[in-house]
Amino acid sequence: MTGFSPAAQSWSLVAFCSVVAVTLLLCVLTGPAGDDLDDFYTGYRTLSPLRNGLAVAGDYISAATVLTVGGIIALCGYDGIVLALSTLLSLMLLMFVLAEPLHNTGKFTMGDVLARRRPGRAVRITACLVTLASLVPMMVVQLAGVGQLLAFVLGFSDSTMKNGCVVGAGALMISYAALGGMRGTALIQIIKTVVLLGSGLVVTVLVLHSFGWSPQALFHTAARQSGAGPGYLTWGLQYARGPYPALDMASTQLAIVLGGACLPHVTMRMYTAGTPRQVRRAMSWAVSSVALFVLLLTLVCTGAMALLGRERIAGADPHGSTAYLLGARAAFGGDMSRAESLLFATVTTAVFLTLLASVASMTLACANTLAHDLTAGRRTPLAPARELTLARVCALAVGVPVILLAVLAQHRSLQPLATVSFCLGASAIAPALLYSLFWRRYTRAGLLATLVVGTLSVLVLMTGTSLVSGSPLSAFPDAHFDWFPFNTTALASVPAGFLAGWLTTLFTARRSGDRADGRFEALEHLLLAGPAKPAPKGPTR
Repeated sequence: MTGFSPAAQSWSLVAFCSVVAVTLLLCVLTGPAGDDLDDFYTGYRTLSPLRNGLAVAGDYISAATVLTVGGIIALCGYDGIVLALSTLLSLMLLMFVLAEPLHNTGKFTMGDVLARRRPGRAVRITACLVTLASLVPMMVVQLAGVGQLLAFVLGFSDSTMKNGCVVGAGALMISYAALGGMRGTALIQIIKTVVLLGSGLVVTVLVLHSFGWSPQALFHTAARQSGAGPGYLTWGLQYARGPYPALDMASTQLAIVLGGACLPHVTMRMYTAGTPRQVRRAMSWAVSSVALFVLLLTLVCTGAMALLGRERIAGADPHGSTAYLLGARAAFGGDMSRAESLLFATVTTAVFLTLLASVASMTLACANTLAHDLTAGRRTPLAPARELTLARVCALAVGVPVILLAVLAQHRSLQPLATVSFCLGASAIAPALLYSLFWRRYTRAGLLATLVVGTLSVLVLMTGTSLVSGSPLSAFPDAHFDWFPFNTTALASVPAGFLAGWLTTLFTARRSGDRADGRFEALEHLLLAGPAKPAPKGPTR
């Protein structure tokens, strides 16, 4: 049992059910009415900068941010704050380096960006496989988190109830993606971002009020309660068990900064803006929203440690995943009134919506790449109606295995799966995008080598990390095959991805004749000037 009052549990259950009904209805109302692929994939590129920015912020404020990073902030202090700031830095990298080029050169998927320089079925298929490999693990993490959240808030202890919550949430994620398309999932992300920021502001005000509006008193109290003393406010607490804590921390930050900026469900939002100027304005809104949330997350989770202490936070979850909710409950006080129970239900609903919205966006990205990239380049292109139907079927084809994996994995540590997603984004997708967009000599063989070597290096090295085995908090705590010295693979796999593309291009550029094909010159014009403005287009309802 969680110790939540019956009133808080009842309000939370009512709020969960209401949110499910409302969001599903909104997805149906805003989803594509016809068989137009532009409507399903990009919403006709009609999202305003504010809405698009809030949707991008929603993709960044995922369960990995709220639960995993929040837990590290609560238990490890400074290290968790640095990881949260790395998330913000990742978004700024996307804003200043990749956002406009992706908007100018992409159409529906990451495969469109890569195939513009190097057309071919092999590029499309490889891009599709890498997209699935990078997003499916994160989807499992988010979906399993729904079962853990509901069990924690509502007091479920029966595994059957937890599995039922996972299956129900999985059915919702498939429905959001298949029925809502880009506009539907964007709307869910917008609602989630607004509710999460609003409820977070209320909790933060209450936390600061508990410490006389003094952040210094808050952090010093948290340091005393953590059991680590001054070490709570300096780097290295999270990585103290490893042989190379400084390099381990750098590896994790590299994975978050590069990987977070290039994950396909984030980059697909760049195709929904109408003009490059709208992309810039949308990213400004996204950066502002994420920066605000990083501040709120830091104060709430640090407040959880200051108000409750390490024993209670680690007792609820060894990884501290429930720290955000525990901090909110502690801020409202032990005996919550009806109004306070309602406000707390808003906080839990915001976290619940965070899990659903994130996994719905990832499902849509996977469905899009399966339907679009695997059928592009056919001698007889699919009719728009058939491709749209295929995309919806692919949402089901991706969602069902993810549901089964989430049911099986929810009782183990899920941190390795989240780490795999970020490392694949940093090691395979980031080098491929950067080289394709900005390196004139980059060849098709170099592109394929980047994607394949970057992916394989992550999958091979990840099995040897301490997140998988070798410690009580590992996914397999009783096994010991932790031969890799870091928690993340980025310090080795990111150079491997870049080197594979560079060396392969050097060996194949002269033979392939890519330097004279003129594709980069055409791409360079798009990068600098953007595409010609299309005629206005909209839905016919």
